[in-house]
Amino acid sequence: MIRIATRGSDQALTQARAVADQLTAAGHECDLVVISTYGDRTQATNVPLHTIGGQGVFVKEVQVAVLDGRADIAVHSAKDLPTTPTEGLTIGAFTERRSPADALIGRPLVDLPTGARVATGAVRRRAQLHRARPDLEFVELRGNILSRLEKVPDGGSIVMAVAALEILEMTDRIAEILDPAEFVPAVGQGCVAIECSDRNDRLLAALSDVDHARTRHEVTVERAFLAELGSGCALPIGAHVDGQRLYTFLADEQAGVTVSDTFELPDVLVDAVEIARSAAKAAHEHVSR
Repeated sequence: MIRIATRGSDQALTQARAVADQLTAAGHECDLVVISTYGDRTQATNVPLHTIGGQGVFVKEVQVAVLDGRADIAVHSAKDLPTTPTEGLTIGAFTERRSPADALIGRPLVDLPTGARVATGAVRRRAQLHRARPDLEFVELRGNILSRLEKVPDGGSIVMAVAALEILEMTDRIAEILDPAEFVPAVGQGCVAIECSDRNDRLLAALSDVDHARTRHEVTVERAFLAELGSGCALPIGAHVDGQRLYTFLADEQAGVTVSDTFELPDVLVDAVEIARSAAKAAHEHVSR
């Protein structure tokens, strides 16, 4: 029996059940262990996510469940998982990625009137939309998927990950899918990461059955970009690999500086990772001038 630690949101449970189905199909019995995280417990507040810890607030308690023996593996949205490794754990699998893109729910970008309100809790999304439409007004957005969908401002839009809507079969709510080459997604967006003990060969072998090679390659390169900047970096960051292209985004909203670029990647992972790291250094130097 493989015990799967997961958050209790509809999206997280659906992701965990999909992992369980894949493992079951490969011959492994599974059971879910639902964990409440700090990020979940503050969802009802309108406190900006980046002010309460940002990346990691939805994963720490799920990781602890594996470390203390209550569960065998931890299932996360990869974009929530910090790049700094947690001692005793390793990423045993990245499942095949869904859409990495962001979407507008409400009105498409071109139909938003001057000064329209757009709700999003992500500094990256806000910085990218501000670059495209400096006239827009941004308001905070927290909560689970269903509660966020009820908060579309009058005449405005909210921003959400397409993958979240795909998981819950609610893509009919999408007004516009934003081009990932221009509105660069969060690192790992659309992908599920599965952690387990770095000393459990049996679990590592089981997770290899659901590991998706292309997704692992692409997300590893994206995470190298983020790691070079530091998981705790509060600046708006985006990185997305599509085949042999790396799209990057970094901004300093206070300084009014944004930098985005596209890089051609080689097939060899170690070389692609080095390009991502160099891209991160160059982007940071640019916004720090």
